[in-house]
Amino acid sequence: MTSVPTPIPSRTQFVQDGIKHRILTGQLTPGQALVETELAAQFGVSKTPVREALKTLAGTGLVVMNQYKGVTVRMVDADMAHEVYDVRLLLEPEALRRSVRRGSSLDTAREALERADNATDTAQRSLANREFHRSLYVRCGNPLLGRMLDEVRDQAALVSAVAWAANPSWEREATEHREILRLALEGDSDSAARALHSHIASFVQRAFPEAQEKGEQE
Repeated sequence: MTSVPTPIPSRTQFVQDGIKHRILTGQLTPGQALVETELAAQFGVSKTPVREALKTLAGTGLVVMNQYKGVTVRMVDADMAHEVYDVRLLLEPEALRRSVRRGSSLDTAREALERADNATDTAQRSLANREFHRSLYVRCGNPLLGRMLDEVRDQAALVSAVAWAANPSWEREATEHREILRLALEGDSDSAARALHSHIASFVQRAFPEAQEKGEQE
């Protein structure tokens, strides 16, 4: 039987994935300048795929393009955290509720928790955390809802990276993750959704208390 060759990612996609990984794992920090010539040399490509990759990342909210300051990693503050986590609070618990009611497989979530427990550095934990949350909503039965959450996924990970750098809270969140998964596996969709809502809200409240105050005023 003839095997189908694995598609080779374009240079732009290769650079985009590389820059995103560096941002979300803290190798590139908020406010840091992203210079096309330097990135091109690091990735072994011309400036064109770098430029296209940066445009895409600007569209997802991970980088900011300024006519005078050039391209920089997006800064994270209470306003940004509030906007991103407000969307998550509105949509993610409902998506999980629907996933549980549909009887969707949560094997990916269980595997992500195991990877987080066995992680040897912050980068591995961060990526496992992102995969855990996505696995809770991606099979909700509404592709549009999943895509909407995907659109804020990278920004949420950036907020988390900044918060963890200042105050690591992996163990607490891992405990909360296990409780969310336990409830979901038991088929208790409402309790799982409430636990997820509490988990998301408590994280942003601890990391950015100004964001909580802003939400209460609106």
